[in-house]
Order: sequence, then structure tokens, then C-alpha cells
Amino acid sequence: MEAREQEWATLMLAALAGDEAAYRSVLQALTVFLRAEARRGFARYGRGGADVEDVVQEALLAIHLKRGTWRTDEPIGPWVRAIARNKLIDSLRRGGKRINVPIDDVIETLPAEPPSEQLNERDAGEVLSKLNGRQREIVQSISINGASIRETAAKFAMSEGAVRVALHRGLAALSKIYRNEEP
Repeated sequence: MEAREQEWATLMLAALAGDEAAYRSVLQALTVFLRAEARRGFARYGRGGADVEDVVQEALLAIHLKRGTWRTDEPIGPWVRAIARNKLIDSLRRGGKRINVPIDDVIETLPAEPPSEQLNERDAGEVLSKLNGRQREIVQSISINGASIRETAAKFAMSEGAVRVALHRGLAALSKIYRNEEP
């Protein structure tokens, strides 16, 4: 395992144990890596880098929401790369649905950046309420309450595989809701 991946794994283990500083550090380190991966991916498919930051943000969100699915006895690098690759593919598939306008043309019309983009508890509840019952319960159990796949499977008398599928589908639906599309 590469030294940087070992560092990521060490930080992620500490983060999973509740160390907020370690969590910030691993996300910052992963941001640099994800940005480079997204740029290479877009270049490989002959696309400009206009959507790089979108892919980075979507990958970071997925890492945050799916951090409990990382198998701590396995290397973290392939897990991160798979998420990055999937978000790149999603972006490439959506490629025809976007209009690119040079930022210089609209810079004066952009609103100021909001003070915080974190979801508060009420907002999270509102977004989760748009999922069906079991998906909502599973996403909340894992992503909000921090339960593991195994704990959630036991809680709902489901197999771990079924919980992973429901989590994936719930997160995909939330992603569509976040992008203001119908799930």
C-alpha cells in the first residue's frame, strides 16, 4: 500500500472512531487526489475540466455518506478510486444535459457565498422524508446515526447485502433530489 493510502486509512480509522480533526484531514487529502483523478478522467474522454469540481464534491459527499461501507481490513485506495470513477462516469453520462457559460460572462450576477452549506438536522429530516420508509430508515441509520451495515442489517432483520443495496438506492435517490431531479 502506498504511503499516502496508509495515511488516508489511518486518518479514516481515527475519523470513524470520532476524531473530527482526522476526518477533516482525510477529506482535505482526498480532495487533492479526487481533483487530479477527475481531471485525468475528463482528459481521457476528451472533455474539458468544467465539471471537475462537481465530480470532486459528489465524490466527497459519497465518501461522507458511505464511510461506514469501507471495509477497514481492506486498502482504502481502491474504495476511494471506485467512488471517484463512479462519480466521473455519472458526470460523463450527464454531459449532454449541461450548458457551459464562461464564468467571466456572469461573475457580477452570482450571489455571495452562503455562510455555511452544512445541512442542519431539520434540513436533513426534510430531505430524508422524500425517501420511502425502509430506504429512509436505512439511510438515516447509517448516514445520520453512524450505524454500521452489520448493525443496520440486524436492526431491520435484513442481509448485509440487502442493506447495501437499499443504502445505495436511497443515496442515489437523494442525489437526484439534491440535483432537483425526480428520483
